[in-house]
Amino acid sequence: MIRSLFFHLATRRGWRALATAFGLGLLAALALPPVHAVPVLLLAVPGLLLMVGAAPGWKRAAVIGLFWGWGFFAGGLYWITYAILTEVDRFWWLVPIAVPALSLPLGLFVAAPAAVARLVRPGWPRLLVFAGAWVLSEMVRGVVFTGFPWNLIGSVWAFGALPLQAAAFIGVHGLSLATIILAGLPLLGRRAMAGGIAALAGFAALGVVRLWPEEPPPQPLHLLLVQGNVAQDVKWRADARVPIFQRYLELTAAGLRDIEAEAPGARVAVIWPESASPFRLAEDAEARAAAAQVLHERATLLAGAVTVEWGADQRPLHVFNSLVAMTPDGAVAGRYDKAHLVPFGEYMPLRGLLPIRIVQGGFDFTPGPGRVTMAPAGLPGFSPLICYEVIFSGAVVGAERPQWLLNVTNDAWFGHSAGPYQHLATARLRAVEEGLPVARAAQTGISAVFDARGREVASLALGAMGVVAAPLPAPAAPTFFARIGLALPALLALLAIVAGAVLARRGRPGGGR
Repeated sequence: MIRSLFFHLATRRGWRALATAFGLGLLAALALPPVHAVPVLLLAVPGLLLMVGAAPGWKRAAVIGLFWGWGFFAGGLYWITYAILTEVDRFWWLVPIAVPALSLPLGLFVAAPAAVARLVRPGWPRLLVFAGAWVLSEMVRGVVFTGFPWNLIGSVWAFGALPLQAAAFIGVHGLSLATIILAGLPLLGRRAMAGGIAALAGFAALGVVRLWPEEPPPQPLHLLLVQGNVAQDVKWRADARVPIFQRYLELTAAGLRDIEAEAPGARVAVIWPESASPFRLAEDAEARAAAAQVLHERATLLAGAVTVEWGADQRPLHVFNSLVAMTPDGAVAGRYDKAHLVPFGEYMPLRGLLPIRIVQGGFDFTPGPGRVTMAPAGLPGFSPLICYEVIFSGAVVGAERPQWLLNVTNDAWFGHSAGPYQHLATARLRAVEEGLPVARAAQTGISAVFDARGREVASLALGAMGVVAAPLPAPAAPTFFARIGLALPALLALLAIVAGAVLARRGRPGGGR
């Protein structure tokens, strides 16, 4: 049955081949969070390689890869439509075209590996070259046009901590390399499949070894993540500002009372999500005074808020997406301004050249200076990551290593879709890669705390209103990936390409029974 299916895929021609490639890409998207149907890759990846091999040349192979990638990204990024629906009266015309229009150019990052793979013979050479080129393409995707490394194929393993432990050595890109190779093994016969099973067992054993030691005692700090569950279409309404602020104050007060009852005298970091405060806390003394009333003397507020710097003419000179630290007396103890802004969401690329403007409010945000370690009011030093700053592997820690990572985000844009789960998976991967606990406060969810090995300590579901309270887990020693960074997965990808090229030149058989 499998042989006949593979034969059918290899013999597709014309538009049917392109439609099949698109469908295989859609199928592969089911392996991503939150479905994590990883076995579908055992059909989707071999199917792509068979169709690439059947192409008359590398150009046609690139088109096959383009359509496969188009389907993969369309299936993985369908939730972008939810962001458009928050202003459907203005952008209704974008609803049917936004996801296809974004996914098609992203498909180029599959087209390139497909074209390169067509240049070598089938079997191990083609699989190794394709896997290595795939990883390098993923890494380029994380850089060009400010980068969009969303839904890296290695994230399919983020359904639990155990299968992620190899990321402490090779990062998510190394997991991507292993994933593509393992997924392509059905083309290479039973011995190759047996080797793949043994490799999976090795990864599992590594996970057990890393997770076996007892977790060290937590740091002397309790976290209180406040999830207001404010819908995006309500968030910036003038009549909703006071009720939203009051909701966050009430949730904070109740959460602090619960922590005090369970751990009297505990130091607490109260964390509000990205842009949770409808008032500009860094400038608004009255709003800070109201927040100070619900904080006790051992609590520090870390709140997402917009910050504006004014020009001499009292017009906004710079607008920042900020994390503001506030002490119990209402003083500002520190501020971080988001450095890696979202294209079309926080600024318009090619401003003045594009005929549309999607950014809310009629202004572009200004990027901050970059990665820092903050320790306001004597808190354990942390690296602040606002929204999708957490998705950039190897770029979440500055020159000074923090003791934890703090991700605040407004996933209300994504609605009740796969988007929040995919975002959560990236945060979990950063914990394993860096050996640092991660606290994640999301406007509508999913808020969570992960320890330094990626194990979930506490969480609050998508669409729930409430708080997440947990002691701050202890940091681990810097992982191998934390020391080496992206250099190792890049080297592994290059070695895979070289190995494939060498095997192709020597003319060795590509596998068999």
